[in-house]
Amino acid sequence: MIAVDPPAFRPTRRAVLGGGAVLGGGAVLGGGAAMALASCATASPAPLRLWAMSYEGDYSPLLMPAFTRATGVSVEVQSLPWTAGHEKLLTAFAGDALPDVMMLPAGWVNEFATIGALAPVADAALVDDLFPGLRDAVRVGGRDFAVPWSVGPQAQFYRRDLLAAAGYAAPPLDWASWRAMGRALKRRRPDEWVFLMPLNWWDALFTFAGQTGARMLRDRNTRGDFDAPEFAAALGFYASLYADRLAPPMLSTELQDPFAAFAQGRFAIYPRSPAMLLDLKRRAGELPRDRWGVARMAGPRGPAPGSGISATLALSARSSRANDGWALIRYMTDVPAELRFQRLIGSLPARRAAWTAPQMQADVLAPFRAQMLQPAPGPAIPEWERIRIEVQLVAERLVRGDLTLAEAMRTMNVRADAILAKRRELVDAGAIA
Repeated sequence: MIAVDPPAFRPTRRAVLGGGAVLGGGAVLGGGAAMALASCATASPAPLRLWAMSYEGDYSPLLMPAFTRATGVSVEVQSLPWTAGHEKLLTAFAGDALPDVMMLPAGWVNEFATIGALAPVADAALVDDLFPGLRDAVRVGGRDFAVPWSVGPQAQFYRRDLLAAAGYAAPPLDWASWRAMGRALKRRRPDEWVFLMPLNWWDALFTFAGQTGARMLRDRNTRGDFDAPEFAAALGFYASLYADRLAPPMLSTELQDPFAAFAQGRFAIYPRSPAMLLDLKRRAGELPRDRWGVARMAGPRGPAPGSGISATLALSARSSRANDGWALIRYMTDVPAELRFQRLIGSLPARRAAWTAPQMQADVLAPFRAQMLQPAPGPAIPEWERIRIEVQLVAERLVRGDLTLAEAMRTMNVRADAILAKRRELVDAGAIA
């Protein structure tokens, strides 16, 4: 099953002795979080402002009533689309209009900390008990600037019935066998595709790159390293799936409803984040539970480290409501709230303690947990987000036949080097490490 709601949380002796506050639905807020909430219990005339993207933004309002009841602090949540989130946050910073608390993908933290948009994390306990690599992604210059919150490693959702018809109980977990399975499926169903990997989504390519151990940048992160053997192997494998007509060379905007296409059997393998679990739960009538499964992504020689998106929560350096803001972050990243959010949208808790809960023992979550224990973070520099976008644009040209593999890798290096020009100057001058 997907995540099954556990029995309501009940106050424990430890929670009571520690001053735990009982929140809505019977959930208990631990002693430290409860004391922090109590410190900001005086209601403010204006709501605290929170900006978040995607499902996190859409569903965050459901977490706010319990926080407001416990603290008297109301929260106004604004949900931003992924496509506009980065630009809107930068524009708000330039206009001194950032919200008090904001969701940032881990890859954006370095950039926003570097420009002075974020306040350092006030309590080290907020960044304890995390999965490997999550804290590294929010540290800049030895200080923490955000709190990991919602983790989204990539795994492959697959159609059990379609694979079984081709003689597979589950997808193989090494590249050669995975591609062989794809060819077997294609032979049986030549008019359909096997893998759904939209060309404007970078997840699959950078997952493959993480699996090969590609560094992607060299010379102290001042130049592209996209012609290195490790990245060449990842890019070559990625392009081969399109060349073999196992994946369609299309953008996500060309698919009106990717989930419906998966449910209708137009694709057998759909690499996605845990957010897919919400779609599967909401639309179970289109795709019954016995027809799909989840497995780790195939690696060069078996499961390997991979890429993914991790959401964090950060406080604006210019917020006049720092105490309230940190209380909200503490509440949203505490175990009970993380578990409720997992039930709501399928996102995975960043805190290890949350994974002892019964709901986290579901079979479909095991591949994601295994992937979280083997992260492959990208370079921790502000320019990385722009570089990743440019690399994916070049990869699309490779898939469409506009560039050879060698030309694509050279172009990626040229574009990365142009973005990193200022960084090279600063590194050469000794202004930054």
